[in-house]
Parts: sequence; C-alpha cells; structure tokens
Amino acid sequence: MTMPLPKFFDRSRVDQLFMERAAEVADTAHEYRKQYRVAPSGRDKFRIAAFGIDCQVGFCLPNASLAVPGAVEDTQRTLDWLYRNLDRITGLHFSMDTHRIFQVFHPAWWTDPDGKHPAPFTPITREDIRTGKWTPIMHPRECLEYTERLEKSGKYVLTVWPFHTLLGGVSHALVPALMEAAIFHSIVRRHQTHFETKGTHAMTENYSVLRPEVTELGGQVVGSFNAPFFKLLMDYDRVYVFGQAKSHCVLSTLADIQKEIQATDPGLADKVWILEDAMSPVPAPPIDPLPPALDFPAIADRAIEDFRKAGMHVVKTTDPIA
Repeated sequence: MTMPLPKFFDRSRVDQLFMERAAEVADTAHEYRKQYRVAPSGRDKFRIAAFGIDCQVGFCLPNASLAVPGAVEDTQRTLDWLYRNLDRITGLHFSMDTHRIFQVFHPAWWTDPDGKHPAPFTPITREDIRTGKWTPIMHPRECLEYTERLEKSGKYVLTVWPFHTLLGGVSHALVPALMEAAIFHSIVRRHQTHFETKGTHAMTENYSVLRPEVTELGGQVVGSFNAPFFKLLMDYDRVYVFGQAKSHCVLSTLADIQKEIQATDPGLADKVWILEDAMSPVPAPPIDPLPPALDFPAIADRAIEDFRKAGMHVVKTTDPIA
C-alpha cells in the first residue's frame, strides 16, 4: 500500500524557484501523521535510507548554470517515490556540493596568454599547463601535479565548470519542492534530515560525496575518505540512491561505496539500491572527435551496469519497496 500525496504538493512547481513553505508543510505534516497513523522512524524494524546526491538548484532547475537535462523529471519521480513510501523511508540524507569563486575547476582560476578565462566545459590537461595554453592564477606546481594525478587515475580530465552551487547563493540550496518533502518527512516520521557538505577545498574537484578526486598535493593533505558518513549509510538495512549527475557525482559516490564495500565486506553491496530513473548524465561536450573520457552518458551507463554486476540493485521509482 502506498501513502497518499500531501495536499500542498504540486508536481508542476518542481521546476520553479520559491521559498519553502515550512509552516504550511509542518501543519499538514502534523495532520497527516495523525490521520494515517504514521509511526516514528525510531520504530522501524527494517531501516531504509533515501540518499539524494547534490539535488540542488544549481543542477536541477532549468535556468541554473549547470542544469542537468532531465533533472526536473528526475526530481518529480523522486518526490512521487518519497511521498508514496513515506511510512517506509526511515531517514533522508542529502549531499550538498559547496563551492566558492576561486577553485581549480572554475573559470576564474585559469587564464590564457591573452589573459582570458576559459569557457565552461573546457578540458585542461597537464600538457596544456606545461605549454602555457592555460595558466593558473595561483599554485602552479600543485595544478600541474593535480592534472597529472587526475590523468593517471583514468577517471576524469580536469574540466572547467560554470560557476555553480556557490556557498551563500541560491544555486547552493536544495530544490525547493524537495526541501518541502524533507520538512514533511522530518515531522511526519520525527526524524531529522541529514545534510552532508562536500567540495569546499580549492585545489581539488570533489564529485564523490565520500572522497575528493585527489587527496594529496605537494605533500599536503587536501582530503580523505569520509568514513563516518559511509558508516552512517551502511548502518541502514537498505540505501536508495538518487540525484545528479549520473555521470559525475552519483557515479563517483557509488564507485567509492563499491570500493569501500569490496575492501571491507562485499555483502554490503546488497544494501545499495540505485534509482536509475531519478538521475541523468551531464551531456557530452560538443567536441569532434569526442574523447572517450568526455563521453559522459556512455561512461554513466557502463558504470551503472558495473555496479549491478558488483551486487548493487538497479531499480526504478515505480518499483515497489519489497
């Protein structure tokens, strides 16, 4: 049996920017809990986490600088799933991509010989830095080392992204319709929503919620594996994963989860359930010929299949929670 949608929820507003209606949502939540006799999360015998990766304005609303095509529809399906399964979802957890203007992947960090900044989606290689095609405004040695480490990892080439999810800005916020769902769940199930920030270090990209792309530069630690958050998730009986983007932050987070599971307890893979219709890839940049490392949709599809083979579950929001 699925739960009814709350009266304030309007799917047509998921793509809109508005102030969350906390008081109205809270009042509705109190009535809803009594009417449908929803038990607190603390009584759940089988504990389920809903883990939303970077479900923020900067990625999910149409006019955002780094909007992922398909994210609005993904969020609509996610919200339907959250509300319909409200009585079974124990806790909500959201990662928050958190940046400032001067970071290694933003245009302001780089200039060409004429002093111009790179356009968004420009790839920057170690060779580009060595030849002077692109010059960092600071930390040149570390930038050279960073691109070298990235390229040796075989995961991504350094990509210049549009300014996005800036701390203090609107693009950093959770999608308003999703924020209202978080408020509603918190009050109905009497369970605090958890927010996990990532991406604050200037010298490394941080696609994964659990680990930056590079953990050491110039002999200095710039990040490490987020063991407490991994444990928090794995303490649940099941973890449903959704968010943006399928090709980057979702993929990298799942890859780190898989790697840690394989190193500790391979059986934990059975706890991870990927909501494939609640995530979309970053489109491939318009480069011809397109390097395989920048074919983001293809990379995402291959990775999801690899996660399935590793023991994770790949499902849709319309599939019942068994």
